[in-house]
Amino acid sequence: MGERIGLTDEEWAVIGPLLPAERGRGCRPAQDNRRFFEGMMWLARTGAQWRHLPDEYGKWNSVFRRYRRWLEVGAFDAMLESLAEMVKRDPTADMIDSTIVRAHHCAVGKKGTQQTEALGRSRGGFTTKLHARCDARGRPLGFVLTGGEAHDIKGFTPLMRMIADKIEALLADKGYDADAIREDLEKAEIEAVIPAKRNRKNPAPHDAEKYKWRNLIERLFSKLKNWRRVATRYDKSKESYLGFVTIAAVKLWLPFVHEA
Repeated sequence: MGERIGLTDEEWAVIGPLLPAERGRGCRPAQDNRRFFEGMMWLARTGAQWRHLPDEYGKWNSVFRRYRRWLEVGAFDAMLESLAEMVKRDPTADMIDSTIVRAHHCAVGKKGTQQTEALGRSRGGFTTKLHARCDARGRPLGFVLTGGEAHDIKGFTPLMRMIADKIEALLADKGYDADAIREDLEKAEIEAVIPAKRNRKNPAPHDAEKYKWRNLIERLFSKLKNWRRVATRYDKSKESYLGFVTIAAVKLWLPFVHEA
């Protein structure tokens, strides 16, 4: 099914040591981490079903079990965090934003489970809202999921708690113009580069030049949605969907690691 998706040897030299050390039969080190991870990348890129995974990546059910195991131990989140630590942090500004992701009907589980799995219903069907935080170069730092109908503000606190590094400014659109958010940023001595809503009686000023940088997080979402399993949610479990989002984010980080 299409071209092979994989990693260069240079990319694997960065990624490989960040994955859990699986053991093969007879307690020998497993040699399939690379093949299995590339299979997960293929699924994230194509949006195909697990059973359609090409044989060159291994048996689909073996790759699936490895994927679930890595999710359980937080391997993908740890990988993203490690990659960010390999590159010099730019403290100038971070950005937060969200995007709506349509959920395929196969992502909808039993009635009553949608709320716990970050699925919201609208006239167009079920959707998930993907909240993201990126740095001053548009590199992804972390993600949060809510139902598609949730307000952007719901993602603010968990995204800000993900990273303890000191930043000078936070860029966000007017959906984040709330007194509580501005107060939190002021306490943390972070400049709020957030346009005021039109109905504000006393709108707070913002740095219009800095705000232009916010297109970086919009471009990040565009890059992430080139991965079909990110652009459309096929997974019932929010953890499983977020795992594929993080795999795509890891791939986006690799050029910056080689650049460092």
